[in-house]
Amino acid sequence: MVNAVILSTDKIRKELFSRPMYGWRERRLIYDVMVLIAKYFDKVGINCILDATFTRELSRYEIKEKIGLAGKDFQIVECICPQDIVILRLQQRKHDYSDANFSVYKKMKRIYEPVKEAHITIDTSKLSKTDIRSIATKILNKR
Repeated sequence: MVNAVILSTDKIRKELFSRPMYGWRERRLIYDVMVLIAKYFDKVGINCILDATFTRELSRYEIKEKIGLAGKDFQIVECICPQDIVILRLQQRKHDYSDANFSVYKKMKRIYEPVKEAHITIDTSKLSKTDIRSIATKILNKR
């Protein structure tokens, strides 16, 4: 398995703001904090999983550049899922760090830019332990 710390923008946001406004300044601060923590973990030899939307190609490029990792040390895992399952998951979400609802999902889907560089795509609607091991193996083999 990939031994890693998960850094979630949703969790960072809730730790920094009791009432998030979701504006661009707030979003920039959250991503800057994520980068700072990820750089620290990289420096001390701890793997990180950055849990964020990264809907635009530029945001994926910028995060990679800001952290300063070589291509083999930075892997993009694109998570996909059929919309009906997304809706069900959003409806069932309780006591979660994310405030996203279906309207947020639609907005993210509308502005999403496909990943151009080599990456791993997983369908989270049918994820098994075997799939997770396979993903971990793919990540480790690319390093």
